[in-house]
Amino acid sequence: MVMEIGRVCVKIAGHEASKKCVIVDMIDRTYVLVAGPEIKRKRCNIAHLEPLPQKLDIAKDASDEDIKRAFEAVGAGG
Repeated sequence: MVMEIGRVCVKIAGHEASKKCVIVDMIDRTYVLVAGPEIKRKRCNIAHLEPLPQKLDIAKDASDEDIKRAFEAVGAGG
């Protein structure tokens, strides 16, 4: 599965493990910027993410409100 802006993922490490998030920006080959209904916007190692087949139609650096609406629209809430 390709790591790209808008890809819905599940965190598999840390205190937010098992919570859904979406990739908001690509930082480099190792890190991405993620945000989600239960996750504050932060840098995350891609090794700590499990990509899902869902992809949200969001712009790079989308606002938290845009992300919340996109999750609700596809029923992919946290």
